[in-house]
Amino acid sequence: MSGLDEVTRVDPEIAQVIRNELERLRNKIELIASENFPSLAVLQAAGSVLTNKYAEGYPGHRWYGGCECVDVAEELAVARAKALFGAEHANVQPHAGAQANTAVYFCALKPGDSILGMEKAAGGHLTHGTSANISGALYDAHFYGVNRETEMLDYDEIAKIARSCRPRLIIAGGSSYPRDIDFEAFRAVADEVGAMLMVDMAHFAGLVAGKVHSDPVPHAEFVTTTTHKTLRGPRGGMILCKERFAQALDHAVFPGVQGGPLMHIVAAKAVALHEASRPEFADYARQVVSNCRALADALKDKGMRLVSGGTDTHLLLVDLRPLGITGRELEEALDAVKITVNKNNIPFDDKPPAVTSGIRLGTPAVTTRGMREEEMVEIADLIALVAGNLGSTQVMHEVRERVEELLAGFPLYPEL
Repeated sequence: MSGLDEVTRVDPEIAQVIRNELERLRNKIELIASENFPSLAVLQAAGSVLTNKYAEGYPGHRWYGGCECVDVAEELAVARAKALFGAEHANVQPHAGAQANTAVYFCALKPGDSILGMEKAAGGHLTHGTSANISGALYDAHFYGVNRETEMLDYDEIAKIARSCRPRLIIAGGSSYPRDIDFEAFRAVADEVGAMLMVDMAHFAGLVAGKVHSDPVPHAEFVTTTTHKTLRGPRGGMILCKERFAQALDHAVFPGVQGGPLMHIVAAKAVALHEASRPEFADYARQVVSNCRALADALKDKGMRLVSGGTDTHLLLVDLRPLGITGRELEEALDAVKITVNKNNIPFDDKPPAVTSGIRLGTPAVTTRGMREEEMVEIADLIALVAGNLGSTQVMHEVRERVEELLAGFPLYPEL
């Protein structure tokens, strides 16, 4: 990694951390649904001299001088976001998805207003009203879940809850819901009770860009997202909204919940949005979904139970209760054989978040490495072997060797 020469000279300990992380990424199968591998172009923009610039405010209206270059970067990012998603307005400054969601709340709500989001145990996100988060501390949070039998959203039940709590804002989207979402149904519920609709598409934004997931933008006042999951950009956030909210939303981001934007990350977002507008990105998005379905089918063939029976997206949830093991146990065992996953609660889970009854798997990163359906079948076999033979040294050795053999055919960042 020649780019680390100066880091090595100044701080060899941090240089080694970076080298170790690159080797970890190269030598493990990455199945965390919220992680991906951005291009070298994105990495270079994120590591550029644009990090030096304070740029509080917006292009043409900054609180600092010398912003003529970073103004262009932000204008490009905004224009590309609007074009890619067909949005009336875009704000590319949020540092993360959590800040994007908080900015929408600050724009649309007053403290104590009622909100309705997906409960975390059913697949929602902590920023959708959980008590540990500012969204639950400042607002009167109510929740909907999934049907106990289908483990999918029940829009009639959501409407019933909305009629009861009369929310000011309804939140759709989540972090571990494996099915496509009917945004027209959410719009109908919001209209019935006089609520605004916010969709958090952080997980599936790249699938929306690739037109393999239903599109929330025409139906919602606000759409928030991260830029680093299926969108394959730098770590950061972004908000799309209707034009009538543009001024209030921008004011909610700055000075409402943030100070200066990270202009190197804004530039990297612009690069990622440019990449996502290309035809090959749509091919990538289709392959992500195809790979996830292949992984789901192969796991089911191995006798593993999937929440909701399968997936329509980039992620799936495995229910480990029939195997008598926990998510923490399997996460640790898979990590030992160089397969990275995360333990995850499943709907109606009786185990705490630190233990869980499930694991969450995702295909964005392995698809970026070039893997296809054939490799998903192999990965499913490896996961099933480990899950069915916890504690077997022989099986662990065999799986580790097969992982190394598989990864040898899909090099990661060979230029570094």
